[in-house]
Parts: sequence; structure tokens; C-alpha cells
Amino acid sequence: MDDQGLEDAAIMLMTLGEEEAAAVFKHLAPKEVQRLGETITRMKPVSREKLDGVLHRFAEEANSHSLLVPDNDEYVKGVLRRALGEDKANLLIERIMQASDITGIESLKWMDPPSVAELMRNEHPQIAAAILVHLDYEQASGVLKCFPDRQRNEVLVRIATLDGIQPSALKDLNEVMGRVLAGGDRATRKSSLGGVKTAAEILNMLGGSVEASVLDYVRETDADLAQKIMDNMFTFDDLVKIDDRGMQALLKEVQSSELVVALKGASPELRDKIFKNMSTRAAEMLKEELEARGPVRLSEVEAQQKDMLKTVRRLADEGVIVLGAGADDQYI
Repeated sequence: MDDQGLEDAAIMLMTLGEEEAAAVFKHLAPKEVQRLGETITRMKPVSREKLDGVLHRFAEEANSHSLLVPDNDEYVKGVLRRALGEDKANLLIERIMQASDITGIESLKWMDPPSVAELMRNEHPQIAAAILVHLDYEQASGVLKCFPDRQRNEVLVRIATLDGIQPSALKDLNEVMGRVLAGGDRATRKSSLGGVKTAAEILNMLGGSVEASVLDYVRETDADLAQKIMDNMFTFDDLVKIDDRGMQALLKEVQSSELVVALKGASPELRDKIFKNMSTRAAEMLKEELEARGPVRLSEVEAQQKDMLKTVRRLADEGVIVLGAGADDQYI
């Protein structure tokens, strides 16, 4: 949802009563609720003219969707295959269809990481890994931070070596979560969750000494696995691999004050890359701010770098920038 869509949705919700607005929120994902809540909080008084415009657009949108497709599943599959190609679409389709079998997992996404960690405190590492791969990377990393070192390390290794989830494992999840998880009996196919990439993405969100500690443990257990995880990680210094167009897009999303803190722990190569993609005046001002800024706590630097990496991943998901091997591809 873009900024205009967020604002329109916020205005629509404000026209409803509390009970009706609450009913709408129940059908939204946690991040959508957060973004809408923040938008409503920042909202200034809305003019009658603006409200009329929003209501008019809503009416037109509603009318345009009055005729529904006869088969929703086939419609989604067809659209995705046309948009993404057969291979990529099939992977996404499997994930979407699998979600219908584990809808209860959505309940966990509304819980804070300590609560989820407490729920899994006495569970086998394999069960914990199977649960965590259903959460987004940031929430999963937050749960891992709440675990003792040994449990954290063992669960991360299980995530990295998880070769999908069989229907029997989904039934185990139902037993662990009770009423929170449901639908396991309907599962008939293996879910392609977990693996080295998932472990790497979660580690990216852990950051700092915790990340290093986990990698050291994995390296002692399985050096090849540790290398595969590292090959799939995207660290702050890897920003130097982003092309100039992508870097310029990223810099538009980051406040100068945030960039100063993040660059306190950056390599000289990355600093030069960023300076090169700014105007001469902006680069000089940034250099002056860096020199004038005193010592910054490591935890503050790492937190700011992690926030920038979140922005990088969002832009990558939107196709604005390219990460990984594709970043080195050349156009002819």
C-alpha cells in the first residue's frame, strides 16, 4: 500500500465508528495495523473536500470489483504465472496455498517475541525451528534473542538444515500450540520453509555479537553449513555491492541524522560509495557531520544499520534495487 493508499484508508476508517473500525482491523496483518495506526496518529484535520474525494474513489473502486472471478485459486495462480513466470510463481503459489493449512500461525504474529519465546521455552529445537520459519525474519530474530545461547544456536542450525516441513510436522505444531495452531489435518504436501537462506535472513536481523556467536557455533559444528549461511547473508558493508541507481534510491529513504550514526561503523569503501552517490554539497555536509559527531555506542550504530537494512530489503522486494549476485549483472 503506497502513501496515498494509506492516507485514504486511514480517512475511511476515521469515518467509521470505533466498533466498525475495529472489525476492519481484525482482518488486517499486524504490520498493516501498525502502518494505519501511525498514519491516523499523524493525520491532520481532513477537509470536507478531501473526504468527499476519498469517498468517491472508494465508491469507484468498490463498483469496479463488483464482478468476482469464478475460481479465486485459479485466478491467483494464473496472474502469478503471467507476472513471474512458471518457476517463481509455483514457489509463491505453494507458499500461499500452504498458508491456508496453517492459518492459526497468524496468531503468533500478533505476539511479541518474548511471549513466543516463552511459549517455546521447553520445546525441542526442531519444533521451535518449524515454528520460527513461519514468522517474518525480524520477529524470528527477536524470539532467538530471548533464548539462552545454547538453545539459540541449536535452533538456528535446525532452521538452516530444515528441508521443508512434512504434514506430520504440521500436526506436531498443532499439538504444541493447541488451539493457537489449526488446520494441520488438512495438510497433504510438504512445505518449502526453512533452509540456509532463511537462517541467513534471520541472522541478518540479529546483528552484532549475537550473530558472530551463532556463526562460531555453526562453524564448529559444520564448517560447510556456516559458509553457506555466510554466502547468503547480506551485511551492512555489502551495501557497497549495490549499483549507483539503487544506492541513490536508498539514500532518498534515509534521514541524514540516521545515516551519520550508521556510517560510524562502515568501511571506508562503503563511505566512499555513499559520498559518490550524493551531490557534492550533500557529501561535504555529511563528512562534516561525521567528523563533528562524537563517539556513538556500538548498540546504537548496529540498531541504525539494521534499520537501513530493513529499508534495503523493502526496496529489493519492490524491485527498486537488486541484492546478491544479480547486483553484479550488467545491462547491454
